[in-house]
Amino acid sequence: MLLYNGYIKFEGTELCADSNIFHPDFINNLEVKVLIEQIYTKRLYLRKMKMADAHRLFKIWSDPEVTKFMNITNFTHEEQANDMIKLFDKLAEERKATRLTIIEKESNEIIGSCGFNAFDEANASAEIGYDLAKAYWGKGYAPESISALIDYAFTTLNINRIEAKIEPGNINSIKVVEKLNFTFEGTFQEKEDSNESFYDINVYSLLK
Repeated sequence: MLLYNGYIKFEGTELCADSNIFHPDFINNLEVKVLIEQIYTKRLYLRKMKMADAHRLFKIWSDPEVTKFMNITNFTHEEQANDMIKLFDKLAEERKATRLTIIEKESNEIIGSCGFNAFDEANASAEIGYDLAKAYWGKGYAPESISALIDYAFTTLNINRIEAKIEPGNINSIKVVEKLNFTFEGTFQEKEDSNESFYDINVYSLLK
């Protein structure tokens, strides 16, 4: 996700998996029949993003360690976070994608975000994505939040296939999808274009 001359460009997958939300293959003929408002897990509360989340999300999205594999330049102004939340709201209203804020129950602290970058209704598939503040890496929060999204997608949205697109060097995200029993389908060489440079993408999938 990037701010270019007043508009948002969202690309890449990752830190974890945030990829090509504006790709025409996903934008056409998409509709999500059920919007996700909130999901509870043992330690987390996932809910629809709010503008009030911008300050904390900016701190996360401005960390170069977090954005390293998101294929973006880390944010430098809080207004960029405001614009990103507005974009997510618009995509959710159009039933094209959805993004939730991740909150740690114990501390009531916003620790990241997750959701579906795109829905392909015709083929009952979706692409998953997430990001997590560095202080919360290695605590099992990524698989916990993603697992909840997967369960919701399979049981409520009638999704049949969930994809994750991850750069080969993003070992942490690869470990997350492997833990959740995703299948590695292969590597697309120089698949994604960012900052005038192409890079490889691993594709992982999980079937209902």
